[in-house]
Amino acid sequence: MQNALRRPLSPNLAELEPFVRRGKDRTFDNLGFSGGGWNGAGDDYETTGLLIACGGSSEWVGNSCVYTLPSKGPSLERILSASALAALIRRTADAWEPEWGVAISEQHRDVLKPRRPKGTPYVGWVTYLAQHRGTLPPLPSPVRIEPVADKGTLIILTPERFTVSNPEHVALAERVRELLDRAGLLKPLHAQP
Repeated sequence: MQNALRRPLSPNLAELEPFVRRGKDRTFDNLGFSGGGWNGAGDDYETTGLLIACGGSSEWVGNSCVYTLPSKGPSLERILSASALAALIRRTADAWEPEWGVAISEQHRDVLKPRRPKGTPYVGWVTYLAQHRGTLPPLPSPVRIEPVADKGTLIILTPERFTVSNPEHVALAERVRELLDRAGLLKPLHAQP
């Protein structure tokens, strides 16, 4: 990985700015910056990571902020709740003002990937959509909607743990996806080649 740094970074501008600048693509200006980090946990299942690609304007490479959460153990149990994931997406949306964001398992993403139009937002357990994408339609129960300042909206499908093994969860996610798509909220960010 570019930007390999084997020491802790403090969350302050003086340390983060040089780290991010080292992630600038020197060949193509429109690709922006990239970097990442992890929590240094000794056990793989306790590892939490972050990959960021930002400041790009290419239709070929997107801007993204991807969190990798622990796969099992006490850390997973603490964070794998609707309220914790909503807080993570809310803080990310408030700081970065993305077009969309989602808290989704790899299993759910893999189920959706083959039929998802390229470049369109995923709809997962917790989904964020920027306000300028449009007005949310009425959504079925138990879906909860929460504003993120004046920037957008969180859509929380269910207060209980979302699992792909629960057909009701998958059906609810698909129903919400259909409603959002019909309302024009799931358009791609860029025209796809």
